[in-house]
Amino acid sequence: MSVLVALTYSCGKSPITVHSPSGNISVSFIIAKGKALYAVSYNKMEVIKPSSFNFIFQNAQPLGENLRLDSIATRSFNNRWEMPWGDQHWVNNTHNELKVFISERSEPYRRFNITFRVFDDGLGFRYEFPEQPTMDSVIILAENTRFNLTGNHTCWWQPGDWDIYEHLYRKTPLAKIDAVNSKSKNHLAQTYIPENAVNTPVTMKSSEGIYLCFHEADVNNYAGATLRVDTVNLSLETALVGNDSGIKVRTKTPFNSPWRTIIITDKPGNIITSKLILNLNEPNRVGDVSWFEPMKYVGIWWEMHLGKSTWDMASGKHGATTANAKRYIDFAAKNGIKGLLVEGWNTGWEHWIGFDEREGIFDFVTPYPDYNLSEVVRYAKSKGVSLIMHHETSAAPRTYEQQLDTAYRLMQSLGVHAVKTGYVGTIIPKGEYHQGQWMVNHYRKVVEAAARYHIVVDAHEPFKGTGEWRTYPNVIARENFRGQEFNAWSTDGGNPPEHLTILPFTAQLAGPMDYTPGIFNLKLKPYKPDNQVNSTLAYQLALYVVIYSPIQMVSDLPENYEGHPAFQFIRDVGVDWEQSVVLDAEIGDYIAMAREERNTGRWFVGAITDENPRNLSIRFHFLKPNIKYKATFYIDGDDAHWDKNPTSYRIETREVDNNTVFDLKLAPGGGAAISIIPL
Repeated sequence: MSVLVALTYSCGKSPITVHSPSGNISVSFIIAKGKALYAVSYNKMEVIKPSSFNFIFQNAQPLGENLRLDSIATRSFNNRWEMPWGDQHWVNNTHNELKVFISERSEPYRRFNITFRVFDDGLGFRYEFPEQPTMDSVIILAENTRFNLTGNHTCWWQPGDWDIYEHLYRKTPLAKIDAVNSKSKNHLAQTYIPENAVNTPVTMKSSEGIYLCFHEADVNNYAGATLRVDTVNLSLETALVGNDSGIKVRTKTPFNSPWRTIIITDKPGNIITSKLILNLNEPNRVGDVSWFEPMKYVGIWWEMHLGKSTWDMASGKHGATTANAKRYIDFAAKNGIKGLLVEGWNTGWEHWIGFDEREGIFDFVTPYPDYNLSEVVRYAKSKGVSLIMHHETSAAPRTYEQQLDTAYRLMQSLGVHAVKTGYVGTIIPKGEYHQGQWMVNHYRKVVEAAARYHIVVDAHEPFKGTGEWRTYPNVIARENFRGQEFNAWSTDGGNPPEHLTILPFTAQLAGPMDYTPGIFNLKLKPYKPDNQVNSTLAYQLALYVVIYSPIQMVSDLPENYEGHPAFQFIRDVGVDWEQSVVLDAEIGDYIAMAREERNTGRWFVGAITDENPRNLSIRFHFLKPNIKYKATFYIDGDDAHWDKNPTSYRIETREVDNNTVFDLKLAPGGGAAISIIPL
């Protein structure tokens, strides 16, 4: 339900205020001395001090001074929408809206609007430029939206890299952020990190215990945003990703900016369950997507990162052979796993990144001679397994766009409905970046083309998610974070145990994460004796619940699962959820999640901790009353330790109900996974 009220406004000294439905969040707006200012309060405590904005254009005057408020409109909105797949089934979209209509008081008399939407868990606002004689073609050099903070908050952040998000998150006070000098090692040849800029999502905590999470929603035909940090005045400012010519956005009126978003809460668990970003995107444009079913999948992938096999055929250790694919299919079918990813199936890998910078080294229809694509698809279907196609573009998006229809028609003819895309390398053409407008538009073209062919997209080396999966539910996952593969070959020690206790409160705000959990051979012997996965085995099981994705990889080699009792949890765990509950959490320390599987009444719990041991008391209050359940606990052994003894675990079974309380003892870098099945 929506109620719109339009009002004329006489310019005065009093701010206009819009409250969230419960009244806990307030946004005030005023034009003072010709500048537009907004401020935000949470439970009557100021969290964003009066903050301004300005736009810098090419061949036009800046916009942000000498403004007047012409009129306002307010609206209340309340509806409920269904997620075709997701971490919950139904989403409430309830907010109050304030739209302010602004114009310049002198030439060129440009007009624009700012729309604020205020929810009980945060707010979003965006700039809207109507068609007008004084603005036609527009080139934006900077959008400087300010967020003036109230203190030197504790921040979980990564540098504002224009190309990748594969950096470890750091925890520092805002005033100690030094993005350039914190650049971590990655597998991209070159990246660009502006001084003291951080990527979104970025999360912080005030001394009063208020959490603020900054991101953006519905980025379309616009540049992605980093946030420039003022470590002296304790503020953030939108810093758009550009190209080497200095242009950030090239567009025409009418156009809207993305939503600038802030999740606000005093409970860290509410960050994870917030649907603010999704609610600021448009409803489903794809329609029925029942041709996609959430699933677990195996893959010819981890063995390449270990060095057991290779992507290319010339090495003599080619992984993507027909025989090897059938071996994985047999394993998947035997264990109720519905998907198979095959990397290295198509020709061109001999000239991949690091070997050749030519554009167009891959096509996406020609298999290597030792891989019979049609036969693999036929065999998989006979076993109830679906293929996930792999398209590594080697950061040559123009070549990929030229082949989209050809590649997707092949997939359609084979009945293949899922593709994992990759963009490893420096973008061709030179001067464009993964997070700039040019690539934002490319990713959207891919998603729209895939939808026409009934294909879902799992994008690696992507532009971060900004809620598009509501509008395009064929966007199923992204890799906008530092993933599991770093544990196989990174020279910096891999991902520390705390890494996955931070990602749910930061990177996962951008959407479902294809982290690829489930490694059992944690010391990686005999393939990578100098690397390891820095967690216990129970921690790896817990990730299937802690990290959300509608596709979850069963990542290790099949031989490491065969005959292993703990593999039963991976067989059982769901991937599509009726509801999700955060049981307990502290960012960077630990998290415990419970999720109810759709249509079965089964629940699964996952809990992980950082490098410190931890005792957690888990209340089973989320279960239905007056029903008994069989709970199977996969927990750290008494001597478990992420480094010294990572494979120590035990399995316990007991009867539970919604009054049960169980004390979990998590080892250093450890975890616990629980399957809960109605009796």
